[in-house]
Amino acid sequence: MIDKILADLVVTFHVAFVVFVVTGGLLVLRWPRLAWLHLPCALWGAWVELSGWICPLTPLEISLRVAAGEAGYTGGFLEHYVIPMLYPAGLTRGIQVGLGVAVLVVNVAAYGAVVRRVRRSVRTDREG
Repeated sequence: MIDKILADLVVTFHVAFVVFVVTGGLLVLRWPRLAWLHLPCALWGAWVELSGWICPLTPLEISLRVAAGEAGYTGGFLEHYVIPMLYPAGLTRGIQVGLGVAVLVVNVAAYGAVVRRVRRSVRTDREG
């Protein structure tokens, strides 16, 4: 029972991490200090997608599911709705690279806006 709960927690964290990787740059626009957390996460997420690596959370979750006596992702809300977001059917290497590039583009744009905002602020401080 505890292994199943831990596996569900790993999947929940995994989804939250993926959402943070993709959208965290937008949060940095509001809270610039969040960049110290987001930037390494975004680089890791992009690296995993672009390199074709498997995130270590995936084997951890699978091992917990096996320890819980489960054979796969059947049953339960997390297994039915969340896991297909992380591991969609038909995921190809090309799609994976596209996702990695999308993560980089969204975050480079967000961080570009942060840099422009900081530069504007510094210029305003010097002039005023």
